[in-house]
Amino acid sequence: MSHEAKLQELGLTLPPVPAPGGNYVHAVRTGNLLYLAGKGPYTDDGSRATGKVGADVSVEDAYKHARSVGLTLIAVMQQELGSIDKVKQIVKVLGMVNGAPDFGQQPAVINGCSDLFVEVFGDSGRHARSAVGMGSLPNQITVEIEVIIEVE
Repeated sequence: MSHEAKLQELGLTLPPVPAPGGNYVHAVRTGNLLYLAGKGPYTDDGSRATGKVGADVSVEDAYKHARSVGLTLIAVMQQELGSIDKVKQIVKVLGMVNGAPDFGQQPAVINGCSDLFVEVFGDSGRHARSAVGMGSLPNQITVEIEVIIEVE
């Protein structure tokens, strides 16, 4: 089954790609690698998901935020490639969590994005990953995730 068909089968709708928040582009391709700029989460009403995970935000809610970032990253892939069927392999995910000082469940949060990639891309969605804590993130968003993809 194609990645596009799997996305539809799962009933997932990709969000619009937000405008860059600074002097950068959403993606840079070099050879068969596509590097995606970090993206942050939005809530259902379109506002940014903010707060310190482990203090203001639960792990469960932050997992949902990471999943929403994954959908935005897939939307960027589709915009850049014309079709997510051109994704050969999700190579590397860097997930950053805006956590309370003693928070240590960053992997559980970033699983929101990782689980989504495996759902949509199957074995091609399995990737190397870093899930790290940050003292803060831009605009106090809960998570920021960037990805490297191998493309056809």
